[in-house]
Amino acid sequence: MNFWKTFPDKDELLDWYSLNGDSKTRLVNAHMHTPFSFSAFAEISDALDRSVNENVKVVGINDFYTTDGYTEWAEGCEKRKIFPLFNIELISLNRADQAAGIKVNDPNNPGRTYLSGKGLAFPPKLDEPYASTLESVKIESNLQVQQMCAKLNEVLAGYNAGFQLDFEEIKATLTKGMVRERHLAKALREKIVAQFPSEEGQQEFYKTVFGGKSLKSAIGNFAAIENEIRGNLLKAGGAAFIPESPEAFLDMEMVCQIILNAGGIPTYPFLADDNNGNFTDFEGDKVTALKVLRERNIWSIELIPTRNSLAVVEDYVVYFSKNGMVVTLGSEHNTPAMEPIELFARNSTPLSKKVLDINYEGACITAAHQYLVATEGSGYLDKNGRPDQTQKKNFVTLGKALIEYLTRN
Repeated sequence: MNFWKTFPDKDELLDWYSLNGDSKTRLVNAHMHTPFSFSAFAEISDALDRSVNENVKVVGINDFYTTDGYTEWAEGCEKRKIFPLFNIELISLNRADQAAGIKVNDPNNPGRTYLSGKGLAFPPKLDEPYASTLESVKIESNLQVQQMCAKLNEVLAGYNAGFQLDFEEIKATLTKGMVRERHLAKALREKIVAQFPSEEGQQEFYKTVFGGKSLKSAIGNFAAIENEIRGNLLKAGGAAFIPESPEAFLDMEMVCQIILNAGGIPTYPFLADDNNGNFTDFEGDKVTALKVLRERNIWSIELIPTRNSLAVVEDYVVYFSKNGMVVTLGSEHNTPAMEPIELFARNSTPLSKKVLDINYEGACITAAHQYLVATEGSGYLDKNGRPDQTQKKNFVTLGKALIEYLTRN
């Protein structure tokens, strides 16, 4: 499909918006995983139908390592009159931070840094050597989970479970090609249900395979049970844990280059405060974090506000926006738990108008960037990955025009 042919050329689009547009802020969820990595959604259509039902007008696909879901996302959004953002998520390693013991946005592993790419080119494009580099990381990621599956089968055999997990079957039935640790947890839970129909039988087996620890979750709480499976068996210290290969992590600078080559905007996802008000080493001082991100040529950030207090969301969103960062918010939906598409802070606390406005502004810049990359060859960032801050208002206006045109025609 040629999604961008849905729109008139830029001048006509802006003329239309000057006559028909309004200043309303639309609801945005700029970070959602789909079954092309791991997701609460069984199908992309489910995510998009829920978005429509909750009046969310801008939605971003944000899968790990892959753009394979883009076409289905674009077609589904166009059909439902909601605007698509085309994003990706990758895991990088900053070796200087690792050597210094600095935890960035992985609270357990110094130096390991999750990065998103916002507003990638659609249709997707990635030149060599970046395409082969990314493909090799995907292969390493799947291999690690395959090895974990084999080790898990050894554990099951040791307890005479009476069943095994089939990696290829999991890949074929539960995934779109990318197999994650969470897929193993889901497959194991389903096998246990099939093998032990009674609640008592399941509880007894969990206690056995967890090394004497009883299941804490209600037997019908699938998301919580799968998290217990991961914590007891698949994470570090678990009987089926396999450490990730160093080849599974690209250098942070390489990840940024991949994102830029794919037409996107390198974006730093903040963990921000946890339930106890704690921050990682990197994130606790937002002034220093801003300085370092600028030095690393990263000009966009995002938050997943459901895991943060409203006060911290407002503090970080306003601060980074005022200091020239593109700011967007999302929900991830990369666990089995089904949460709303509409965004809230921790404990379902509504977001303030200021936060919603900044999120919409960031989505508009991303939308305009995508459009200009597709139609003119370059967007919000120059060839060196730096934004022209003087054009920010123009990008916001163009993005609003694109979103309004698609959602109202």
